[in-house]
Amino acid sequence: MTNATPLRRTLTALAATTLLAGGLLLGQTVTAPPAQAAGKVGTCHVEDMSKQSRQLRDKAAQLKRLGATAEARRALAMADALDRRIKACVDGDNEASKPFPR
Repeated sequence: MTNATPLRRTLTALAATTLLAGGLLLGQTVTAPPAQAAGKVGTCHVEDMSKQSRQLRDKAAQLKRLGATAEARRALAMADALDRRIKACVDGDNEASKPFPR
């Protein structure tokens, strides 16, 4: 390559670096564990979450009777968030595709 110009060398090196980096990224995505296998997927325990929501609502009512309205609002907000998570879990179970029958 005695006739190679600096621009040609630069472009060749850039192309080789790009291919190498792309191969490394592709290798990372192929060997990365799926989220389900890595334990990243949370399960919904609807009964437990419903129980926690009821307990928070009872606590909010007691706090309201005692005059602690800010704490009562906070407990009600947490109970509402739990109820939204319960609804999302139930909706997700209902909308999930079913496996093929055997």
